[in-house]
Amino acid sequence: MKPIADLLQLKGQVYVYLPNRQMQQIFLTNAEAEGFTFGDGVRPTEREADDIYRIKPDHTICFVGWVGHVAFRSKGAHSVVPMFWVDYAKYINGDRRFVIKRIHPKWTTFFCARQ
Repeated sequence: MKPIADLLQLKGQVYVYLPNRQMQQIFLTNAEAEGFTFGDGVRPTEREADDIYRIKPDHTICFVGWVGHVAFRSKGAHSVVPMFWVDYAKYINGDRRFVIKRIHPKWTTFFCARQ
C-alpha cells in the first residue's frame, strides 16, 4: 500500500478525493495508521467520512467545506499557491495518473491606495 505521506512530496496544497464510501473508509483507516489526525487531535476514524480532505505536512487532515468542493468542480478556479487533487483509489492502485486536477498559481499584483 502506498503511504499517504508520500503525497506530501507534491509541491503545493494536496487534496485527496475519495470517490465512494468504501474508499473513504480505507483512506481514514490508512491515515490513522500513518499517524494523521485532525487539527484538534481527533483520529480520522472518529469523524464522519467526507469525499474530499486536505492533507498537510504536519500530518493533519481537514475537511475542505463548500469552498474546497467548488474549487474541485470548477474549471476556472484560480489560486496563488499550487493545488493538487489526488484520486485516492487510483493512487493506491498504482495508477501513475492519480493527480486528477491541478491549479497552477496565477500571480496578480494587488495595489491598495490610502485615502
